Amino acid sequence: MKWACACLLLLVSACATYREDLNRGQRLYEENQYEHALAIWRILEEDMDSLSLNDQARYAYLRGMTDYRLRYRPDARHWLGLAKAIEQEHGGGLSVEWKERLKTTLDDLNQDVYGGAERFTEGASTFIERSTDAPGAEPSAAPPAEPPLPPAPAP
Repeated sequence: MKWACACLLLLVSACATYREDLNRGQRLYEENQYEHALAIWRILEEDMDSLSLNDQARYAYLRGMTDYRLRYRPDARHWLGLAKAIEQEHGGGLSVEWKERLKTTLDDLNQDVYGGAERFTEGASTFIERSTDAPGAEPSAAPPAEPPLPPAPAP
């Protein structure tokens, strides 16, 4: 019985420590100390699954926004996408203001990947077929012939 109580106490204190780290990182983020906040986020990353779902969304949002402020755009896009997915599945982790900032920031980061909106028109295909023929060569009408089969072994 003592062993079970000790394990339970250790588990509860560990979860509290993760939440304290999350709160400390958020405070540093809000004080514009992004490098220090990122150091906490990187340590906390391994134990992210120990946080509640709301705290996971909060962690992913703050981690992504920290990366964004430090111009680590691919990392920012990853973490903000994760925050969005967690928030959509299990709402309540992000404030309305954070959700709006999340959408705006993800739209900006997606420009890096997908380019400007003028590239795509609604309903247009994004696939462009390109010829593999050499420049200046006329495209062949028939597909290349398959190589002949080897002769059958004699009985």
